[in-house]
Amino acid sequence: MITARQKQFHLLACVSLIGLILLCILWETWLAPIRPGSFWLMLKVLPLFIPLRGVLRKDNYTMQWTSMLIWLYFTEGIVRAYSDINLLSVKLAWVEVILSVTYVTGILGYLRPIKKEAKKARKSQHE
Repeated sequence: MITARQKQFHLLACVSLIGLILLCILWETWLAPIRPGSFWLMLKVLPLFIPLRGVLRKDNYTMQWTSMLIWLYFTEGIVRAYSDINLLSVKLAWVEVILSVTYVTGILGYLRPIKKEAKKARKSQHE
């Protein structure tokens, strides 16, 4: 049974994932591309589209492995926040970091009760 709190965490994860997708596309194509006309870095968003459907459908396995994938975007955000010279790009990098952490928070908040229940069920099975 999914609680109201889990629904909120799932919504948080979905909104932050979609926000991260939109941010990456806009950042590299229009807002602050590394070089004008160089939109090939926008392709970094493709790995985020792979799990999108599973996350929206509350697939536990998909949400588990995306909680590891998202750290690549967190890392990119940290690196670019400290290395980019374009002020707008630095701000966008910090938004990327915030969205990444928000996504992980949403996923962990959603999955934690499910994991606890599974662990409890396994423990009672072995008794």
